[in-house]
Amino acid sequence: MTNEPILEGRELLQLYAARTGPTQALRGVDVRVTGGRVSAITGPSGSGKSTLLAVLALRERPAGGELRHRGRLVSSLSRRELQRLRRNEIGWVAQRPSHSLFPQLDARGQITQMARLRGARVDADAALAEVELTSRATARPDALSGGEQQRLAVAAAGVGAPALLIADEPTAELDDTSAALVLRMLRARAAEGSAVVMATHDARAMDAADTVLRMRHGVLSGEHESGQTHTANLDGLGRLQLPEEALTLFPDGRVIVTVVDGHVELHTPSSVAKDLAP
Repeated sequence: MTNEPILEGRELLQLYAARTGPTQALRGVDVRVTGGRVSAITGPSGSGKSTLLAVLALRERPAGGELRHRGRLVSSLSRRELQRLRRNEIGWVAQRPSHSLFPQLDARGQITQMARLRGARVDADAALAEVELTSRATARPDALSGGEQQRLAVAAAGVGAPALLIADEPTAELDDTSAALVLRMLRARAAEGSAVVMATHDARAMDAADTVLRMRHGVLSGEHESGQTHTANLDGLGRLQLPEEALTLFPDGRVIVTVVDGHVELHTPSSVAKDLAP
């Protein structure tokens, strides 16, 4: 395992057209993705989770900021280089698993086709057995249940242990048994060296992650490492995103910042005024 990032984004911006004008889906996101780890991105609907996944999966070009793949600027890659990179090094699982599968291929064919595209040597039957789909090897996606489709989509995306495996809400509609199979597979791919990134609202998925990144209003508001305390993110402009429980202490959105003996202290204006009162 290496600490060198597979992907590194600085001040990532993304804009979408809306009736009221351009909407910022990402507002200066800094993110670093390394191999061998599972990261979960969480936050309320509309916070930018799916947009960030699409940018990291190179399915969308950011409107601003800098994205590097193994140190190389993604914006410098040609369309053909991007296609090759997405095919060979990035596994993608859409929020609707049927969108990640070839409708005309059966379950075994999904695995063998991905192996062919990536130039990987894979035992398709072993891959299906890993997600308990051996008995469904000759079934096409439209004959599979939603949970079976999701398990198959994750298995196919992980063929050849791609450098980056990205999944949008991979366990949202799964029962505990199917969710456990999917999460076990994602952790197995990380153990093989893949960087696994998933957007999720699911506590089961967050518990399985090494790192939980929290998003709010298009920015990363905090980071929690397994077994460690919450870490707030400080972006390149000096903006600090406080956790929700801390924000409730500042209802008017104003903060007095002081530096005392090398420590930063945050106070409400009213508390400072009270201390200064005669």
